[in-house]
Amino acid sequence: MTQAITAELRQWILAQVQAGHDAESVLQSMKSSGWDEAVALQAMESTLRAQLDAQATTRELPPAVPVPEPDLSGAPLYLDGGDRPVAVLGVMAAPRVVVLGGLLSDDECEALMAAARPRMSRSLTVATQTGGQEVNADRTSQGMFFTRGEGELVARIEERIARLVRWPVTHGEGLQVLRYVPGTEYKPHYDYFDPEQPGTATLLQRGGQRVGTVVIYLNEPERGGATSFPDVGLQVAPKRGNAVFFSYARAHPGTRTLHGGAPVLAGEKWIATKWLREGVFE
Repeated sequence: MTQAITAELRQWILAQVQAGHDAESVLQSMKSSGWDEAVALQAMESTLRAQLDAQATTRELPPAVPVPEPDLSGAPLYLDGGDRPVAVLGVMAAPRVVVLGGLLSDDECEALMAAARPRMSRSLTVATQTGGQEVNADRTSQGMFFTRGEGELVARIEERIARLVRWPVTHGEGLQVLRYVPGTEYKPHYDYFDPEQPGTATLLQRGGQRVGTVVIYLNEPERGGATSFPDVGLQVAPKRGNAVFFSYARAHPGTRTLHGGAPVLAGEKWIATKWLREGVFE
């Protein structure tokens, strides 16, 4: 029997969120009441997205734009990565967060770190005033960028990501590899470009706004280094080959995509980051 997403259900979802219940607890409550997980997720996503759109209109913010999205219909255990299956380890509706298992093999992780190691230098962040890059005390890692499609390994990983999140390879920035040693971190931040900053117009010229992020864990530090989403109380532990994907349909804190890399306490943490744009990144 098909379960209908009614106006009453949408009102109930909004009431729960407004009462302070996080999206994950609302989803669990719906499942306990007999709702199919896929239908419950669809109801939550569409309801909360419509609410964000309504709030954006009230605040005179731009409307939401299309975002990359894995095919989660039917609550699959695995997604088709083209050349390998990728496990779905966790899903959050609002913000849209998907934890993926086995996005990369151990050999791919090792090869990516080896290729990146000779090119590492102090990580930079976007210079919001100019649209260039600058050293930022909030980000204390080392890093480097591969150009898009640079070598067979990078091209293979980019094709796999594009297939998983159903977003063109051409809409992705170059793959960035980062290395964190004990005491280094990336404090909570947003990945989209702040429309209020003067340098944003320059950044948008190369492919529009950022709309999604994939963080891939290339190794496992001895302690620390989790990816945290403080607005929703979520932490993702770094496990080799796994990844966390999240998207943001507008450049606004209402997306609740504030996130950071917690300090590494022992060992090293290596990650690869892929930022996805609205349009073709050049």
